[in-house]
Amino acid sequence: MLKRNRLFGQKTRITFTLPAEHPDGVVSVVGDFNEWRPGHHELRPRRNGTRTVSVILPPGAHRFRYLATGGVWFDDESADHIDDHGSVLHL
Repeated sequence: MLKRNRLFGQKTRITFTLPAEHPDGVVSVVGDFNEWRPGHHELRPRRNGTRTVSVILPPGAHRFRYLATGGVWFDDESADHIDDHGSVLHL
């Protein structure tokens, strides 16, 4: 799930949230905004069982995917668009 919060100027805080039933182990959001570096934006566990991380992004299209322990890649069904190359946000 993706939560968008407009900030001052044209930037938007995106909170990436995974429910408790997603893969065990480490999960990070990897995208063009972090040069596709695994582990740079690792989702952290919350008391309610979800895992989240927030990233501040400028306007434009941003492509991303999630990467879990063991090399498991998956997309976010709440993204604006999903294609063969991953999930896309339009800000």
